[in-house]
Amino acid sequence: MDHDQRFKTLIRVFLAEFMDLFFHDWLDLLDLSEIVWLEQEISTEPPTGPRQVLDLAARIRTRQPLSPWHDNSNGECLLAILIEIESPDSTTSIRDRMPGYAARLSGKLELPVLPIVLFLNVGLDGVGVLTHERKIRDLVVERSDFLYVGLPALNALQYVEGNNWLGVALSALMRIPPDRVAWLGAEALRRLGRSSLDDQRKFLLGECVRAYLPLTEDQQRELDGLLQTETYSEVKAVNVTIYEKGIMKGELKGLVSGLLFATELKFGRVDPAVSDKINALSTVEQVRAVQSLLRTTVSAEEFLRDLGSI
Repeated sequence: MDHDQRFKTLIRVFLAEFMDLFFHDWLDLLDLSEIVWLEQEISTEPPTGPRQVLDLAARIRTRQPLSPWHDNSNGECLLAILIEIESPDSTTSIRDRMPGYAARLSGKLELPVLPIVLFLNVGLDGVGVLTHERKIRDLVVERSDFLYVGLPALNALQYVEGNNWLGVALSALMRIPPDRVAWLGAEALRRLGRSSLDDQRKFLLGECVRAYLPLTEDQQRELDGLLQTETYSEVKAVNVTIYEKGIMKGELKGLVSGLLFATELKFGRVDPAVSDKINALSTVEQVRAVQSLLRTTVSAEEFLRDLGSI
């Protein structure tokens, strides 16, 4: 699963935790009990212009009117979240893109937009506000502010020991002392395994830790050693996927459901032809074969093609 899809899935599932973790001061305004996720495509030049993709957009209630939109917004606003994979020293692209995204989204739905950027490789000050300005000489003719999170600037040791489970998982992308990388990975997985989260959420967060923990070969060996100790024996609960648990229980229905979930994690929205073929699987052996295919296949098209041979 690529960066974009992984983080879109994480934020959709853990939006309340994301806002509480990084933007707690906004929770007095935003009611996250009901979240309506919007279609991602927005037209740049309606009605016949090219299409662009807004990473994530959610319609939510506000706890108080927002001036000057209160007459039209009906107590609602939009969250526009961009997930940016940049070089470590560049934010130019997102500074230029976010104002247009937010303006088009606001204009289309006639609602105020709260713009947020999640940087995976740019740290800045960790959590803060970025400003986009356009000037004619010294006159500011356009200005736009937006919230941001720069994961590489945050203290991983602080977050891995916190009470927000999303923060525990994202600690793998934060600033980690080199001599603590292996320990942090084992500790994050241990804590997630002991959490009260359901299996799907444990899998999502544990998969994030394993995908992004920056391990050298020596650190990988150290982590492997830690996971063999009694202290970290619970990590296995996180590393076992939903469909593998289904195999252990002999529940074909659970196996198929977990396989569909894993396919969506890797490729995004599942093609109906793919879901039909997976739902038609009738034996544990077939599910295992598709699991193996899913691990080794790069593209959704290749996966669909090879699925026909199983």
